[in-house]
Amino acid sequence: MNDALSWLHQAVTWLLTPALFALIMACAIALAEAGLAFGERFWGLKRLAATGDLQLIQRVARHRLERADLLARIPPMLGLMATIIPLGPGLAALGQGNPSELASAVTVAFDATVLGLVAGIGGLVVGKLRRRWYEEMLEALEGDE
Repeated sequence: MNDALSWLHQAVTWLLTPALFALIMACAIALAEAGLAFGERFWGLKRLAATGDLQLIQRVARHRLERADLLARIPPMLGLMATIIPLGPGLAALGQGNPSELASAVTVAFDATVLGLVAGIGGLVVGKLRRRWYEEMLEALEGDE
């Protein structure tokens, strides 16, 4: 039975590197989104509101909010995945009398958790702020009509 499922263990272990890479990219994207939101708040929203096109504003808002929502949801899931993957081999190594391998696995696991949470928090904050900004802008424009 153990040999029959070894392919599954290998496949899951292979996922650790792409998950960690995706977490690093998600942190970079969260940083970029924060910068974009800053520019959006102080310059972009005014230009967008000046068009007076409610459908354009709604389309832009939907696109930007969906992007922030994905950023708030996916990195924590990847962080959890990258937390659990190294713990299996680490616990197996502990069973074989190698606690240093478990310590290394736990370090990777905690780092992955932190990366997932950092990117997710960034996406959540940007999304909440954008949602409020666009709602205020749309209410103001609809009130002018």
